[in-house]
Amino acid sequence: MDLTKPDPKVISLLAEIVEFELAGVVRYTHYALMVRGPYRIPIVDFLQAQADESLVHARRVGELLTGLGGHPSLGISKLIESDRHGVSDVLEESFAHESKAIEYYAALLELTAGQSVLLEEFAREMMSAEEGHLMELRKMLRDLE
Repeated sequence: MDLTKPDPKVISLLAEIVEFELAGVVRYTHYALMVRGPYRIPIVDFLQAQADESLVHARRVGELLTGLGGHPSLGISKLIESDRHGVSDVLEESFAHESKAIEYYAALLELTAGQSVLLEEFAREMMSAEEGHLMELRKMLRDLE
């Protein structure tokens, strides 16, 4: 891929990922505020860290997007309020969110594989981070079964 003439599909996908990661900031912040129960404190710490990391991810993707000539929107991906805030509900919804993140980064990898080392390696790094989150969530959910 010629980074001076990037694929419009890559630009569009990066813009979507920025919105998705920013929605993650809102999602995880909301969850951290709403979670209750005996496991609240460690779960809140985990959720706040996830919100912080989502912001870092959004910034990193945004830097790539703007570096390629794209323009991030001021929007975020659609959020659905389930009104379920039990620990297991929040963790299950977090698992779904992290799974969707992997899909986004896998799509980026598919579009850039063999075309751009920078974007390909970035996609792999992000997929690895998101897979790590899934593993942590899976472990946390085991105790709640």
